[in-house]
Amino acid sequence: MAISTEVTPYFRIEAWAFDRYLNHFRKMPIDKASAAGADWLANIGPLTGAHKTALRNLRMAFPNESEAWRKDVARAAWAEIGRTAAELPHLPNLDPFGDRIEWEGLERLDAIRDAKKGVVFISGHFSNWELMPMSIARRGAPCAMTYRPANNPLIDQHILAIRQAYGAQLQAAKGVEGGMGLIRSLKRGVSVALMNDQKYNEGVAAPLFGYDCMTADGPARLAHRFETALQPMSVRRLNGARFHVTVHEPVALDPAAPIEEEIPAAVRRVNAFVERVVRAAPEQWFWVHKRWPAQAWKDAGVL
Repeated sequence: MAISTEVTPYFRIEAWAFDRYLNHFRKMPIDKASAAGADWLANIGPLTGAHKTALRNLRMAFPNESEAWRKDVARAAWAEIGRTAAELPHLPNLDPFGDRIEWEGLERLDAIRDAKKGVVFISGHFSNWELMPMSIARRGAPCAMTYRPANNPLIDQHILAIRQAYGAQLQAAKGVEGGMGLIRSLKRGVSVALMNDQKYNEGVAAPLFGYDCMTADGPARLAHRFETALQPMSVRRLNGARFHVTVHEPVALDPAAPIEEEIPAAVRRVNAFVERVVRAAPEQWFWVHKRWPAQAWKDAGVL
């Protein structure tokens, strides 16, 4: 669906409220802001319609857990989204290689930076997902990062300004032009980064928690075309505004393999990666997204 660029009176009011929100949390120390954001959304989120989506997803993904456990995870997931939102205005001043972030596999990121050949970074909405593009940029690895523009173009400008302030200067909006931008980047030896855990109806059906969902195959196709690797990254919150970031073992593709076999196989491996990360910290994933089709909910008996 196309995003409107017309600035309506409602958009102006919404952007004013968003600016007030950013300033409110910006004035607090980051740990206090993070805690306040968690408390705020943990109480508001369960009152929204998206909470039903989160619970259905959790019932399908974790059928053997109790309903009380799933409700606790859903509320904690709302708190995580609240933390991420409240931390947003602090990101330009956060050192991703300071004492707030533990690293695993940082040598892989350095090797990508030094190789002068682009890879296809993939990840999902794990904890504060903004830390991944920020870390790539601050480590000096040139990278074109995709994003979905906010529905409100004024709010989108705010978010882009923060991302540019923390170092993400190369950004390509999704769509045909965005796709061409990613191709041009890889041709120049510049890496690209994409989120691969949201529904993409034109993609490939691949299992996630035992149920097929439409998954973007663009990252795998880019890696196959340019004979490079899919490079997974993930973020896990430790406590407060402290994190563990992992640069995982890369997913290699065989450029000699038939593309009609290699791409679906790579997409399945991507979903397996997402599932492993989510199972390790289910309260830190974006459960409110309608990741699976309604038929999967029906098959699982949750709808």
